[in-house]
Amino acid sequence: MRPAVFLGLPLGKAFEQKLAPRYTILTDPARKGEAEALVTIGAVEMGAEFFDTMPKLKLVCCFGSGYEGVDIEAATARGIKVANTVGANAATVADLAIALLLASVRQVVAADRLTRAGKWRGDNPAPLLFLRGLTGRKVGIVGLGAIGMKIAKRLEGFETEIAYHGRSEKRGVPYRYFPDVLSLATWADTLILAHRADETNRHMINADVLAALGAKGHVINISRGSAIDEDALIDALKNGTIAGAGLDVFENEPEPRTDLITLPNVVVTPHIGGGSSEAIEAMGDAVIANLDAFFDGKPLPNPVTA
Repeated sequence: MRPAVFLGLPLGKAFEQKLAPRYTILTDPARKGEAEALVTIGAVEMGAEFFDTMPKLKLVCCFGSGYEGVDIEAATARGIKVANTVGANAATVADLAIALLLASVRQVVAADRLTRAGKWRGDNPAPLLFLRGLTGRKVGIVGLGAIGMKIAKRLEGFETEIAYHGRSEKRGVPYRYFPDVLSLATWADTLILAHRADETNRHMINADVLAALGAKGHVINISRGSAIDEDALIDALKNGTIAGAGLDVFENEPEPRTDLITLPNVVVTPHIGGGSSEAIEAMGDAVIANLDAFFDGKPLPNPVTA
């Protein structure tokens, strides 16, 4: 009898066609209690109460690298393994990080609007003509995992200085390490958030960090919205504490704060960092690899532990 897999989100016919030969696919929430495996996203809250609704559950596969919503201890106590697809969408997310950075630094959205309005740089062209570019900037990357490393490699082509902060210093990388985010922001004039977000780093980017970044600074977030204190960010953008921000993620998704997304010096996208066709296919393949390994009694390719 084929193991039952509950799909907590729609992943398309191509994914289901790959899955169907080996697994019974469940999509009706009323039948999730029959499932031995769950495919979902890491932002979904999964604690003891949730797991009690799925008594046969043996494996949670997070579609993407995040697993902040999963209570790993509660899962472990019930003998439930947790896996993710870390690295599968790293290139695509890194691409968007660079796109947001360039858009913020060069005010691409504002320039687009002026051009469409027939104002050709506006009545006073100086703000757009004399912006500081990307070359020579000091870029601090928070989190030098699969995504952070690809961001760093892309930034090398823009002739920037690169440094990073993470839980520990990585051996064999050519970038300077800072032991905390505040010291990294003090050195940098640009921050890119590419770390795994959870309650331990909630509002890590606060008023002090933004002040340290400085008036020419930009912050780019393709990690999780919880990493930034949005009250502090709004104040910093309004008061000129920093120059701009590029955000793909927000604290309140899918309804980000109006007083944030309507600011003229912020560029926003609707959490599409890992949303390219090739990345979605790669993440789907990684989910199937985790499922196949687990039910074949082999080690998980991408295990998540506490």
